[in-house]
Amino acid sequence: MLLVSYDISNDKLRTRFAKYLSKYGNRLQYSVFEIKNSDRIIENITTEIEEYYSGKFEQTDSVIIFILSKTCEIIKFGYAKNSDEDLIIM
Repeated sequence: MLLVSYDISNDKLRTRFAKYLSKYGNRLQYSVFEIKNSDRIIENITTEIEEYYSGKFEQTDSVIIFILSKTCEIIKFGYAKNSDEDLIIM
């Protein structure tokens, strides 16, 4: 499973991003989506963020993808890249 959390200040871009994520999964909270995990889905989402969305982010915008599996990987985009700290998932 993937958890995608985002904080995007531009209303239009935030709405477009939420609609994009809704193609893959369900909204758990206003800015958090739960998505069934597969390598293809992870690749599609990260490629779309890198190629389309990240160029439009404001300095404070961020997207964090939590890959909940045996490895518990975290992928960060935007401002979230600047705040690398250890994270414990419970």
